[in-house]
Amino acid sequence: MGIVILLLMLAGVGLMLTRKLPTAFALVLLAVAIALVAGAPLTGENSVLDTVLQQGAPILAATMLAVLIGSWLGKLMEETGIAGTLVRKIVEFGGVLAVSALIGTVTGSAPAAMMAGIIGIPAMIAVGVPKTTAAGTILMGIAAGLPFELPVWQFFSTALELPIDTVKSFMMRLFPFAAFFAVLFALVETRRKGVEHAWSLASAAERSGGDSPKSPGERRRSRALRMGDAPWYALLAPAVPLVLALGFELPIIPSMLAGVLWALVTTTRPGMLNKRLLRTLYGGFEVAAPPIALFVAIGVLLAAVKLPGAVEALDPLVKAVAPGNPVVFVIVFTLLVPLCLYRGPLNVYGLGAGIAGVLIAAGIYPPVAVLGLTASYNQVFGVSDPTSTQTVWAAQYSGVSPQQVMLRTLPYVWCVALGGLIVTAATQL
Repeated sequence: MGIVILLLMLAGVGLMLTRKLPTAFALVLLAVAIALVAGAPLTGENSVLDTVLQQGAPILAATMLAVLIGSWLGKLMEETGIAGTLVRKIVEFGGVLAVSALIGTVTGSAPAAMMAGIIGIPAMIAVGVPKTTAAGTILMGIAAGLPFELPVWQFFSTALELPIDTVKSFMMRLFPFAAFFAVLFALVETRRKGVEHAWSLASAAERSGGDSPKSPGERRRSRALRMGDAPWYALLAPAVPLVLALGFELPIIPSMLAGVLWALVTTTRPGMLNKRLLRTLYGGFEVAAPPIALFVAIGVLLAAVKLPGAVEALDPLVKAVAPGNPVVFVIVFTLLVPLCLYRGPLNVYGLGAGIAGVLIAAGIYPPVAVLGLTASYNQVFGVSDPTSTQTVWAAQYSGVSPQQVMLRTLPYVWCVALGGLIVTAATQL
């Protein structure tokens, strides 16, 4: 029976890789098939309808809500000019990577790449940064902020049944690797390609010509008026949730709602609050719909692989191949990093979530070790997967292919994953 379940998983990977079915639909079909093969009845306890579909669909409800609020905050930052102002101001001081990381703490998907890249990518290309490096800088910056992305904390906490503090603790250990290799990417890739000037938005504007005032003060005031810059205190909006969650240890959803409130009241006149509140919330629903659908499917898959019949069938197979020695653990899972690309079997937002559930349900590894494994792989997926929305957008906006971006960034994020796996093996195995 375990072999049949593994074959079903391979078939699911095939459906996702060949795009015969969207990932969410493929995961739900896979979950139902696994439940049936594991001998689950249609209704009742540990059943297909009641346990897998009914109870599984809302398992990640807290994550879905966190994603929605993050998307809402992202739309507010976009509409009020907070995101654009952050990018323009920080790019002027050489911080494309920094602003990408800051926006990445709000959302790590395509909206983050758009908010940071719409201005950042043309500015870098205009001063001589190669197109692939420009796209990679945005993505590496977002990945550097990913360990602080509160919806990701909520996802791992719910999916792996871990306290938020445990997730936060590991993410704090993962962050130095993500930040170091993001900076290393920017330094190595730009210097190797012979960039003639560090990224300066002002230089880009001068190269493109135009009738900007000659006085620096007049230029800044003219640009602020033309671009609709948000007030300086509104720029704290993406930091508010982090300060509350990290500094004051408030729950994730209230912390994110506080960020929404801050962005709203610091940029919007009282008479416009109602319209902007609803407009950006509805826009947030549109942005959040794809990941929410995916999280529904992941919840269903998690419920299926945790059925007693599935655990019993997969337990001997997984135990036979899962490395127990810490050194072997690091070597094996480092070599398997490419399996999280192209929606592969170790992609945590696909079949990888089911495999993580099996590892925990069968008692192969402690939940914190599975957290270390999946979070490390998530750093690779977030930057280098040619099928992820943020990678596709950044590559296309830069005028290169997602595969080119993958080849340029993969060595760096592979090292980030290695660092996370070493920390995991040293502390949990």
